[in-house]
Amino acid sequence: MLELSNVSARYDLLSDYVYAVNKVDFCVEDDEIFGIAGESGCGKSTLLKVMYDLIEYPLEITEGEVILHGRNEDGTKTRYGIGEIKEQRWKEISYVPQGAMHVLNPVKRIEDQFFDAIKDRRVSKKELRKEVVAYLKELELAPEVMKAFPHQLSGGMKQRVLIALATFMTPGLVLADEPTTALDVVVQRSILTMLTRVQKKNKNSIVIVSHDMGVHYQITKRMGIMYAGEMIETGPTERIFENPAHPYTQMLIGALPKIGDLSQKEGIPGTPPGLKNPPSGCRFAARCTYATDYCRSEAPQKVEVDKNHFASCHLLDETSNKHMTKTGGGISD
Repeated sequence: MLELSNVSARYDLLSDYVYAVNKVDFCVEDDEIFGIAGESGCGKSTLLKVMYDLIEYPLEITEGEVILHGRNEDGTKTRYGIGEIKEQRWKEISYVPQGAMHVLNPVKRIEDQFFDAIKDRRVSKKELRKEVVAYLKELELAPEVMKAFPHQLSGGMKQRVLIALATFMTPGLVLADEPTTALDVVVQRSILTMLTRVQKKNKNSIVIVSHDMGVHYQITKRMGIMYAGEMIETGPTERIFENPAHPYTQMLIGALPKIGDLSQKEGIPGTPPGLKNPPSGCRFAARCTYATDYCRSEAPQKVEVDKNHFASCHLLDETSNKHMTKTGGGISD
């Protein structure tokens, strides 16, 4: 459905640049929910903007290729690149931005926001309203929502409206940025259920960004782990949770509370590196208990750990292991 090849993107700070996305490679398959996880500030939202072709100053793509696989008006398959993807919004690709509380226009009724978003549909407003009301009912939203202003809706209702807007025209790919943030656990569950139901009905693809690993475990088929602007591990969600390959992924999963487990959970020590001047070697080395001088000086390459399961870590690379030896207490030069 979507391919990213060696994509890098940066923000222009006038006097300098910040590379928020660095040489990212992965794909989103047809008919799947793909998750992107990682700490705040690791580049997840910027990556979604790149995928959505929302490239506006100060953001710019410096290298790489983004390809959306879609269809022409006659139904034939085609490919859209950067600059073309934006022309396919709502039809082939749509976006559920972060922060439903602040995204909807506060001075317009919900129905008017639907009409604005899908105004190129060649049907009358009466027919369109009827279609939208029927669709809202499918998503367990009352018809009265159409006449409401955003401030009259709860946070969960606003999030449902955004998802309805993004999926009404059944695009092949839906990008959802932190769709459950700032919602209580009951509403979170209903939003996740809604997303999975929509995906099964439309048989499209969804990319969901969340720092909550529990969200990914519940609904994603495959996922990628981002750290400091890089995609450091990708693979089937179940396999990543059963056998996390990268030390960062291991720490993220190890910090998750489990039913019946009363052991003390620990956060990941330290903080991510600044992206203005990132380290030359592995970007996780300063926080990794296995790091060596080699890790701090040389960037790791992507290694296939298992079928369709990839990670970037020197511990997994036979070439890198020639420079590193295992000892009883861990890894050393």
